[in-house]
Amino acid sequence: MTDRTYWRLTDMKNAIVEIRKLLAGKTPDDIVTDMATRAAFERFLEVLSEASRHVPDGWKSEHQNIPWRQVADLGNFIRHVYHRIDLDVLWAIYTDDLDPLELVVDLLIDRAKPNA
Repeated sequence: MTDRTYWRLTDMKNAIVEIRKLLAGKTPDDIVTDMATRAAFERFLEVLSEASRHVPDGWKSEHQNIPWRQVADLGNFIRHVYHRIDLDVLWAIYTDDLDPLELVVDLLIDRAKPNA
C-alpha cells in the first residue's frame, strides 16, 4: 500500500461528499433541466470511478458487496457513451449505491492512512 492509495481513497470520499451536496434536495427532473448540475454530477462520478481503479485488488476482494468492476467502468461509459446515459441509472447510483460504497471507502481510508 502506498500513500497514493490513501489519496485515491480520499478522492473517492470527496467525490461522494460533493455528489451529496450537489444533489441534496434535488430530483431527477432537476437534473434534466439543469445541465450544469448534471455535468458536475457526472464529473464527480468520473473521479470516483477513476480513483477506484487504484484500490488494491486484495482490498476489493474483502468487500465483494461493492461492484468494483462496474464502479471502474462507469467513468469510461460516461466519457465515451455520454449520449446514451440513462439518468435513472445515475440517479440510482446516488440513491442506492453511494451509502454502501462510502462505508467501505471510510474503512479503507482508515486502513490506508500514512503514518504521521
